[in-house]
Amino acid sequence: MTTTEPTTTEPTTTEPTTTQTGARTGGRIGENAQRPDGTLKVTGEFAYSSDLWHDDMVWGVTLRSPHPSARIRRIDLSEALTVPGVSAVLTADDVPGENAFGLEHADQPVLAGEFVRYEGEPVALVAADHPETARRAAARIRVDYEVLPALTDPRSALDDDAPRVHPGGNLVRHLRLRRGDPAPTAPVVVSLDFEVGMQDQAFLGPESGLAVPAEDGGVDLYVATQWLHVDQRQICLALGMPPEKVRLTLAGVGGAFGGREDLSVHVHACLLALRTGRPVKMSYGREESFYGHVHRHPAWMTYEFGAEPDGTLVYGRVHTLLDGGAYASSTAAVVGNAGTLGLGPYRFPSVAVDVHGVFTNNPPCGAMRGFGCVQAAYAHEALMDELAAAVGVDPVEIRRRNGVQEGDRNITGQVIDSAAPVAELLERVAAMPLPPAPAGQPDLLDLPGAVGNTTHGEGVRRGVGYSVTYKNVGFSEGFDDHSTARVRLQVSGGEAVATVHTAAAEVGQGLVTVQQQIARTELGVQQVVVVPADTTVGSAGSTSASRQTYVTGGAVKAACEAVRTAVLQRAAVALDRPLAGLALDGEKVVGAGGEVLAGLADVLGEDAVEETVEWRHRPTHAIDPETGQGDAHVQFAFSAHRAVVDVDTELGLVKVVALDTAQDVGKAINPDAVVGQIHGGSAQGMGLALMEEVVVTDGHVRNPSFTDYLLPTILDVPPMRVEVLEYADPHAPYGVRGVGEPPTISSGPAVAAAVRAACGRPLRRVPIRPEHVTGV
Repeated sequence: MTTTEPTTTEPTTTEPTTTQTGARTGGRIGENAQRPDGTLKVTGEFAYSSDLWHDDMVWGVTLRSPHPSARIRRIDLSEALTVPGVSAVLTADDVPGENAFGLEHADQPVLAGEFVRYEGEPVALVAADHPETARRAAARIRVDYEVLPALTDPRSALDDDAPRVHPGGNLVRHLRLRRGDPAPTAPVVVSLDFEVGMQDQAFLGPESGLAVPAEDGGVDLYVATQWLHVDQRQICLALGMPPEKVRLTLAGVGGAFGGREDLSVHVHACLLALRTGRPVKMSYGREESFYGHVHRHPAWMTYEFGAEPDGTLVYGRVHTLLDGGAYASSTAAVVGNAGTLGLGPYRFPSVAVDVHGVFTNNPPCGAMRGFGCVQAAYAHEALMDELAAAVGVDPVEIRRRNGVQEGDRNITGQVIDSAAPVAELLERVAAMPLPPAPAGQPDLLDLPGAVGNTTHGEGVRRGVGYSVTYKNVGFSEGFDDHSTARVRLQVSGGEAVATVHTAAAEVGQGLVTVQQQIARTELGVQQVVVVPADTTVGSAGSTSASRQTYVTGGAVKAACEAVRTAVLQRAAVALDRPLAGLALDGEKVVGAGGEVLAGLADVLGEDAVEETVEWRHRPTHAIDPETGQGDAHVQFAFSAHRAVVDVDTELGLVKVVALDTAQDVGKAINPDAVVGQIHGGSAQGMGLALMEEVVVTDGHVRNPSFTDYLLPTILDVPPMRVEVLEYADPHAPYGVRGVGEPPTISSGPAVAAAVRAACGRPLRRVPIRPEHVTGV
C-alpha cells in the first residue's frame, strides 16, 4: 500500500475565470482547466432542458392529487376533452405497460389508478397547443376522491394500529448492526435525541423534457436527469417497449443534488407524445417542482455513547427513524448509509445500531447530497461535543483522540485501507486564523438580522463549533457499480482529435471538463470533444454518490489507454520497432529517450482508432443481515469544518461569520472545481442547519416556493478558507476521492455546534429556528 505525501492549497478565494466554447482551454490532470460551457452559462446562452423547443410541439401538464391519502372512485374527462386546443387527456388506463416505476423498487404508479398516497401524486395528463390551455383543461378533470385516514407521523408508522400505506406494511427497511460486547458499560455515558427536518435539493432548473415520437413507433426523450439508463429501463417498463425504441439524450441540467434520480416528466411526456403523434414538452413551475421530486429524509435519532474517563469511546448505541414518504425510492439505500456510516469517523469497540425507514403519506423522500450521512452527522457530532464537556477536553481533542486512522476497522468491520486523516483535518481547521472579534460600531451587514436593523450588537454572542465526517464514495453493499466510455482518436484538418462518449450526466459538477482533462493527459492531444450523453453507449451509472470522477473517469482513462495501445501497435509496425518504449507525446510518437519518431497524423492516416471499455472499481459486498458486518463500501472521503457564528440571543437570529474547512480529495483533478464543490456543499449544509426545510403539516406541503422555502443567499454565505489535502487512494484512478458530498455533511453540524456554543441552549433540532435559540 502506498500513500502520497499531502499537498495543500493555501486558503482559497476562487478567482473568476472566462471560457469560450471551442477555445483551446488546455488543462490536463491537476490543472485548473476551464469549463467549455462556462461562458454560455454565465451569459444566459446555455440551453437548459426548459429551453427545449420543437416547431410542431404541444405542451403537457399533470393533474395532481390534493389529498395525501384517498381512493379514486371515478375520473370524468368529458369537460377537459371539450377545451379547444386539447389533443389528449390520459389516465392510468392509458398506460400500455406496467403502471409502476421506482428507482430501486417499482412501487410508484405512473398515474394513480385506485389510490393516491401523497399530496401531489400524478393522476392525469393533458396535452394541448399551449401550456395555459392544458392547465385550464386539467382543472376541468373531475376526480371523485374518497378521502382516507393518512399516516403522517412516521413515529407511529410501525404501530399495529397505524394505517397501512402499502398492503405489505409500512416498513421499507430495518438495518441491524451489532459489533463487539453485546452489553457494554462505561464510566462516562452521554445520550441525546435529535431531529432533522425535510430538506429540498432546490436545484434552479425545474424538471423539463421533450419527447419526440419516432417513425419506428418508438420515442426519443431529451431530458434533464442524473442516470439515463435507469430512466430508460423504467420508461420501457411503463411503455411496454424494448430499449431500442426508447432513446434518451441528456438535456441541459440546472442542478440535481439527488433530486433527479427518480423519474418526473419522463414517462408522462413519452405517453403524450405517443398518443398525440407530436413532440410533447413538459416543464414544471417552481411550485410543481416541490411535488415533482423527492426530498431529504426527515430523521428522528436517539444516540448514546459510553466512554472512559479520558473520553476514549467504549460503545455507541443508535436508534434512527427515517421518513421515506409514500414510495420507496432510494430509502433502503439511505437506511444503509445512515446505519453503516451512522457513528461517524470514530473507533467504537462495541456498537448497536438500528435504523428503520418507513412509509408514510408524506412526500416521497430519496436521494440527496450526503445520502443518510447528513442526518446522522448532526447527532454524532452533537454527542461528541457532549462527551467533550463531560470529560473536560475541548471539541477538537475529543474528535482527534477517537478518530479513525488508516488500518482501523469501522463499525461494519471494514478495514479502512487508505488514508484516514481525521486528526490532521481537525488540526488544520483549528489552526486557521479566527475572524477578528467585533469591535466598535459594527456594520449592520455584519450582524445577525443584517439590514433588518434588529440589533446594533447588544445581545449578540459569538460561538465556535467543529465537526468532522466521512462518506462512502460510489454505490455500496454489492451493487454492480460500473461505467462505460467510448474514445475515438482520429486526425481532422491535420490535427489529432479525441472524442469521448459516455452516458454520464453533467449536472453542473464539471464532469465534461474532467473527461477532457483525462483524454488530454492519456493521449497527449489538445483537442478533445465530449459528445452529448445518451443511451447509444453503455451505462455510466448515476451522477450521484460522488462517483463520476472516480468511475466514469476510470472508464475514460481505461478507454484512452486502450486507444493509446492500439495506436502504438500501429506505430511499432510502421516504424519496424518494438512496441516497448514507444509513447505518445504532444501528437508525436516518441521513443524511450524522448526522440520523435513519427507524427500521430502519419500513424493514423485516414483511419480512426476507437475503443469502448466497461470499467468497474473493486467490488463491495452485502452486509450480514443479522450483524451488519461486511465490506460494504469501496472508498471513504473525509472532511472537517469549523464554523464561527454571531447569535442574537434575544431574537434568535444567526450570522455565520466564517465556515472554514479542510478536505482530503485524494487527487485534485481540477483544483478550482474542487474548491467550487467544497464551497457549494458547505453552503448547502449550512442551509439545513439554519433555514432550509420543507414544512409538511398533516401530509400537506406548506411552503412550495422559493419565497417560503428559505435558501442561503450571497448575504448569508460567509468567507470560507479551504485547505485541500491530496492523500492518494491507491485503489482509485489517479488516487481520486469523491468530493461533492463530504462538505455538505460536516458543515451543518459545525454551524449547529457554534450556535449552541453562543447561546448555551441544547438545540436538538435542525433547522435551528429563532424560538429554539431564545427558548421562547
